[in-house]
Amino acid sequence: MPAKAKRAKPKKPRSERAILHPISEEMRQWSALLEAEILTWPNATAKPMFGFRSFYRGKQIFAAVPHTREFDPRGSFLMKFDPMPPDLSARVEIDLRIGSWSREYGRGWMTFTLQSSDDLRDALWWLQQAHAASARAKLS
Repeated sequence: MPAKAKRAKPKKPRSERAILHPISEEMRQWSALLEAEILTWPNATAKPMFGFRSFYRGKQIFAAVPHTREFDPRGSFLMKFDPMPPDLSARVEIDLRIGSWSREYGRGWMTFTLQSSDDLRDALWWLQQAHAASARAKLS
């Protein structure tokens, strides 16, 4: 019996794909600060990914921060919650800096948009939640 052929995922039209822009100097600095902190967390590693630094806890990806490229909305990074912890759902709904990328880029992806350096503390808090959620996702 012949092996089943894998179906190729249909490519999105160019107009529907994320547009990557050169990173701003301000976002470059914020990303460097976030990356330095994330790499101090247990089992956190970074890998390059399409102009971003993707962060993993073990083999589970939990975030992607702009390194040389950024997308719209500008000043954003990605974090993954799959599934979204129930205690965070209400906070996601009221934090206007958070958006959903799930429909476009896969289940569980959220954006956090930095508007000033004052947002870095909250950004790190959300990234810590994604880091912790990645450990829980691995267990289920």
